[in-house]
Amino acid sequence: MKSIVLSSVVTALLLFTGCADKEPVVDDTSDKQEVVSEVADVKTETVSEGNSIVNSGVMGSSMSDIENQLPSVYFGFDKFDISSDMQSDISTGVSIANNAGSDFNVKLEGNCDEWGSDEYNFALGLKRAHAVKKALIAEGVESSRISMVSYGESNPTCSDKTQECWSKNRRVDFKLLP
Repeated sequence: MKSIVLSSVVTALLLFTGCADKEPVVDDTSDKQEVVSEVADVKTETVSEGNSIVNSGVMGSSMSDIENQLPSVYFGFDKFDISSDMQSDISTGVSIANNAGSDFNVKLEGNCDEWGSDEYNFALGLKRAHAVKKALIAEGVESSRISMVSYGESNPTCSDKTQECWSKNRRVDFKLLP
């Protein structure tokens, strides 16, 4: 009974309120020429072909050329500590980051093989990137230049179902950012 009365009241209110009879007032006093002059002042700038490559100042190397010299740091299964044989790759990354790549920031990309859950692999990739970051800082790279990201298992370099392939996916890659 209450629902019938309530729905009747709502229907009656909708019928009696209706739409307003007044037309909305539009302000036509604005100067259209002022708007046109603002748009006319906008200028375009083109980048010449010589400026399309970001130069680091060292022998004219581009960011991608320097990035291709940076090594990847590989890890053991379910590990995030840097092994002694990867220490030379860390040192190479430090020397490139502090010399040819000194104008750029460094992004560390943590990666994993396909074993483990997505959540576990994202956390493991971040732990690996953090371990490399600590090693870079210990060898003299400014911490403010380093950022980290984990791709977990979503960025494989190899997709075969072999131990060799899985070991290639357990890595931290160096990338340069402007």
